[in-house]
Amino acid sequence: MSSLNLPLLLVIAVAVCGVLGLLDLVYLAPRRRAAIARYEGSVAEPEPQVLEKLGKEPVLVEYGKSFFPVLFIVFVLRSFLVEPFQIPSGSMIPTLEVGDYILVNKFAYGIRLPVIDKKVIEVGQPARGDVMVFRYPSDPSVNYIKRVIGLPGDTIRYTDDKHLYVNGQLITDQQLSTAYDPELGDIAVYKERIGDVEHLIHKAIRPTRAGSQWTVPAGHYFMMGDNRDNSNDSRYWDDPSIPRDMQGMVPDGNIVGKAFAVWMSWPSPVFSHFPSFSRVGMIK
Repeated sequence: MSSLNLPLLLVIAVAVCGVLGLLDLVYLAPRRRAAIARYEGSVAEPEPQVLEKLGKEPVLVEYGKSFFPVLFIVFVLRSFLVEPFQIPSGSMIPTLEVGDYILVNKFAYGIRLPVIDKKVIEVGQPARGDVMVFRYPSDPSVNYIKRVIGLPGDTIRYTDDKHLYVNGQLITDQQLSTAYDPELGDIAVYKERIGDVEHLIHKAIRPTRAGSQWTVPAGHYFMMGDNRDNSNDSRYWDDPSIPRDMQGMVPDGNIVGKAFAVWMSWPSPVFSHFPSFSRVGMIK
């Protein structure tokens, strides 16, 4: 998802508008009132046009004061409550489609300070099965979305025949149908239950990468896409700058929030499609 640092831009915009409003309150507005008082004391009949000109706010101040309430509300909502994202890839198909616009609960896993992303208030912890947005460990400027598979201390095993085990327990799935994917070819659609969440996943029918086993360190999470054979997730991340035992893991400090709803779909390029609301609903 987008790597543009919108939180920082929003903080700067709120700060600039706030400073302009404060500057007007403590310095510019008193000067305008004083100028009006001097003018009224120097003439017998003040002209309305002159009064209007003397009392007029500078253009930057006028815009700053107008935008500040709106930007401040957006800042609070986006930083602490709900943030929108658009799905750019098919790694979460069939749960999320390319072009889905989703809403992310920013306080589900704790209240964090904007920009620096430091958790200041504990609220809750990720659970197995949650669909979570997080900053990619190898490039924190990029947001990823995957499903939480492993919690701190868990042992995760993914086998050659595409079976998932958590702490030695097989995560049961049931094949529902088959379909065709332009990138994977023939696929099988399964219903899977992990934690308290029952959801659909895709598996390629053809052989793919061999399985492996991981142990999730404290303060980290193991993530996988629902499109199991077309997802760049914890199974594949390999960054030499990250300690070996943390390869593929998402630190708690990288968490953005819990994805909970689709509110619109609009695949790219947007000018060749109409927005659709057929997929509006809660995310499982």
